[in-house]
Amino acid sequence: MVMPLGDMHPTRITPWVNYALIAANILVFVLQASLPEQFTISYAATPYEITRNVDLTEPVTLAVEVEVPDAFGNVRIVEREEVLPQGAVPFPVWLTLFSSIFMHGGLAHLGGNMLYLWIFGDNVEESLGHVRYVLVYLACGLVASLSHVAIGPDSMIPSLGASGAISGVMGMYLVWFPQNRVRVLLGRVITTMPASLVIGLWIVMQLALGIGDLSTSGQGGGVAYAAHVGGAAAGIFFGLAFRSRAERGGEVPLQLGWASRQTRSGYPPR
Repeated sequence: MVMPLGDMHPTRITPWVNYALIAANILVFVLQASLPEQFTISYAATPYEITRNVDLTEPVTLAVEVEVPDAFGNVRIVEREEVLPQGAVPFPVWLTLFSSIFMHGGLAHLGGNMLYLWIFGDNVEESLGHVRYVLVYLACGLVASLSHVAIGPDSMIPSLGASGAISGVMGMYLVWFPQNRVRVLLGRVITTMPASLVIGLWIVMQLALGIGDLSTSGQGGGVAYAAHVGGAAAGIFFGLAFRSRAERGGEVPLQLGWASRQTRSGYPPR
């Protein structure tokens, strides 16, 4: 297992937007912990609500499959009912595609996401600029949420988390800073690896695990791998579109087809 701990490429700016995004996620999580579960369920993004533009205002009972071990250690699948305390939101329900980006399902979920945002977000903010960074971050989160909705448009299970938006940040980092050294925990050893390998392996893992999402049409719970893939794809797109900004900062982005040709042909910087 490869766990990133930090990168070796300090920024020349104070990434206050990245700090603000981390603070916002933490504050929303504190708010979630102080309120009934209905708050979290209601403000998360439920595919059924998004595709039908309907706000579920009453609790929903679902039949879910769970793994239950028996006395001999064998695991069997049983079906049980689970009640989701849905409630109304004070804005159009499609806006939960954005509110869900700032919500998390637990402390480990929050901590892991904020670690990745802390490591990779500051360099991306430096290249994009503060305002553009906010807009692109939200755009990647939106694409990620829509990717999850697309594979299970009838699902009543809410999705939440900053993972999709952060996947977009990692996609941009991959394009702009492929040779940056990243400190990682590899098994029990701390070492450094190029960002292209760290993030590339992560994307491959998401693609492989996302096949399971497709096979279940997004009806199960767990990790929304399709959102990760969609967010990363959006990030790579923005990375290619704004590669000239990284080059002006002295970076050497990945040389990928049309984007490289544009730079060599003297296209105006964006």
